[in-house]
Amino acid sequence: MREEVTISYRGASYEIGRGPAFYGIWGVGQTWSQPLEWWPDTSEGWYAAWSRFIAIERPETIAPVAQDYGQAPGVGAPVVGQAPATASQAAAPPQRAALAATLLAVGVACGIAGLFPDYLNGESLSQQTYQLVPHAIYFAVWSASALLLLRGRGSSRVGALLATGTSVVTFGLFFADAGTAISAGAHVMGAGLVLGLVGWLACSAGSAVALFMRHDAVAFGPPRGPALLPFLAFLLAALGTAAAFAPSWDSYVLQTTAGTTQSFTAGNVFSNPAPVIAGNLAAIVALVAVAVVAALWRPVLHGSLLLVGAIVPMVAQAASAVIQVGEHTSPSMFGITPAEAARVGLTITSGLTLAFWIYCLFLLALAVVTITAVMAPPSLEPVTSPSTAGVPNTGDDSPAVSAPPEPPLAGPEPPMTA
Repeated sequence: MREEVTISYRGASYEIGRGPAFYGIWGVGQTWSQPLEWWPDTSEGWYAAWSRFIAIERPETIAPVAQDYGQAPGVGAPVVGQAPATASQAAAPPQRAALAATLLAVGVACGIAGLFPDYLNGESLSQQTYQLVPHAIYFAVWSASALLLLRGRGSSRVGALLATGTSVVTFGLFFADAGTAISAGAHVMGAGLVLGLVGWLACSAGSAVALFMRHDAVAFGPPRGPALLPFLAFLLAALGTAAAFAPSWDSYVLQTTAGTTQSFTAGNVFSNPAPVIAGNLAAIVALVAVAVVAALWRPVLHGSLLLVGAIVPMVAQAASAVIQVGEHTSPSMFGITPAEAARVGLTITSGLTLAFWIYCLFLLALAVVTITAVMAPPSLEPVTSPSTAGVPNTGDDSPAVSAPPEPPLAGPEPPMTA
């Protein structure tokens, strides 16, 4: 944890400050105290750290960290082109975090209340374990995100990203449920579905408030060098998961005592009414879009946390399929009455198709590469040459934060010792 770290300036991807006996550079959102690079706790060490900081960070995103935000500010002149944060701006993040957490709590409460009334076709989610478990997983993520937001510091960014990723993908899944009522008629929609949709809306609003409550800029960049491998891994695993989500997952074998056997598959995304298809496709597209955003986000840690939130609903769908296999399959699903099934001695064996296991493999690969990116410490891009140690390598025409010629130590005054 970073209780002993004081951040003085923050940019889009990195931040600079002091530890117990050193000056250091950390990745934005990094929760451990070990810096990416560090220098002695001297004036020379501070200016060396500052030169490194402005060489790797986009100068237009650098701003001093206000004391009211929860960390002590650095002492000295503000960065060129940046105004110090006002008291109202500094107080805004905690207030917005509380608002976001409240919206998430309201959404979870509505969702839980929606588990018990009729959801679709006169059945509640609480009566269908394979439907209950995925919703419980969504609520668990949103609840954990609300707690992380209230905790503050680096945890608030983690909570915001997890909640947003889950909200983006579950939009399509909830819309698919609503699509059943749209296609079949409002009479099949119960109060449980209405409460569920209201709960999703509140959680999505809370996620949006949490995601944009920070004032530091969001940086994206094309993958180059070592960043190219995570980009390809995210994209290929997400595309494979999305493609395997569409085919039929459920298989059924009907057999009578006379030896007659017939096989069926069910669950194909494209065998549903148009509104249901639209919802499922929205979930698929959202997963791939989040994977692309995750690979382009700088630092990649933030994008990876967003993708973890998006993976959760897809894992919940796999869990739902496994649970459904273990439940009793009614013969009425195939247009056979219980009396007719008893007369012919009908037995129904349910299972999972090859498409489901392919889906699980791609989903596992996506989860592994994402968690690996989350656990890996962020790396700094090297400065191109010693002559450019005081100039950021931004790749564009943005103004540089330069040092005065004499003395050769650039930047604001070092932070005072607490």
